[in-house]
Amino acid sequence: MTTAVRRGGPRTATLQEGARTARDVARARADAVEAARALDRESAEALSAAGFARHFVPARYGGAEGGFADFAAAVAAVGEASASIAWCASVYAAMGRLGSHLPEEGRQELWQDGPDVRIAGSIAPAGRVADAPGGRLLSGEWTFASGVDHAAWVLLGAMAPAGEGRQYRFFAVPRRDVRIVDSWFNVGLRGTGSRTVVLDRVLVPPHRSFAQRELMAGAAEPAARCHTVPYKMVNGLNFVAPALGSARAGLRAWTSWIAGKTEVTGGATRDRGAVRLALSRSAAEIDLAQLLVERAARTADQAPPTPDVQVRNPLDLAVAAELLTAAVDRLFRQGGARGQAEGSELQRVWRDVNCAAGHAALQFDAAGDAYAGHTLAALTPRP
Repeated sequence: MTTAVRRGGPRTATLQEGARTARDVARARADAVEAARALDRESAEALSAAGFARHFVPARYGGAEGGFADFAAAVAAVGEASASIAWCASVYAAMGRLGSHLPEEGRQELWQDGPDVRIAGSIAPAGRVADAPGGRLLSGEWTFASGVDHAAWVLLGAMAPAGEGRQYRFFAVPRRDVRIVDSWFNVGLRGTGSRTVVLDRVLVPPHRSFAQRELMAGAAEPAARCHTVPYKMVNGLNFVAPALGSARAGLRAWTSWIAGKTEVTGGATRDRGAVRLALSRSAAEIDLAQLLVERAARTADQAPPTPDVQVRNPLDLAVAAELLTAAVDRLFRQGGARGQAEGSELQRVWRDVNCAAGHAALQFDAAGDAYAGHTLAALTPRP
């Protein structure tokens, strides 16, 4: 087996330090990114410079093989300035983790220019796959490829022929082989540029593909902890972390505004009981959400992936998403017409947090049913 060449080398800055710099860039670029409905080059390069793309990349390719607690905290930090830019930071890191499941030759090709390559993804099965000499041909459309405009590669999910049945697989495709369709006109997370990619009979060799079941189970090789954690334990982190940072920023903005606001009667708005209770309850909910996110991330970093934690982590993250939406909904209602204005930070937080919480990985009904089913089955006497 050929030994991969390590490029890029270790960084002196931590991901947390990089995230603080990226947050400054995100704060300066947030309005432009929102208006363009996509990252700009400055934002994308700031995310790479911060270390997001390399965070889960294997060390043998120059990556950090980083942890989930550091990842979630760093994404949330960027989310305080822009949920959209933080969302793309999360995607670039997460797709690096998925790319680590490729065969050795595929990993070498993916990171031949170093570990900071940006990878976008649309991993829900779509498009069409046909067997062909030298690999498989991919055709069709894949939606919601966040950050794809500034990615060098795209990971795509599809159902591929496999003997008598079909197999859910992921395929790594160079950005040059896809066409991007400007299809992203969303109410929230507008700046993610989650556009559609179109392929027309693109040949993908076997070394650039792996089965979904390998991701779900956690890879046996490479052996870093971040690659062996089953997918469902951590998938929700990718989407709740940007919302957490955004909600924290929304709370600060709302509190600062309320502190100096006066009523038409001349009284101080901060003295109204409903306003004070809204502040207290929303602050508590955001703190509770952060505690759940931190527990889920620490569990992914440290705990054996037992069946118990595999169902508890998704539940924690789904509940965290519900707490965040409840908090920002309350602040938004108390914000009045000024909080609803297009230039208001609060309305953008409200849109972004609610849209992030709508992701399939954060739905309470699915997570709650899985948790309850597992817990009750363990307590049910065997006949």
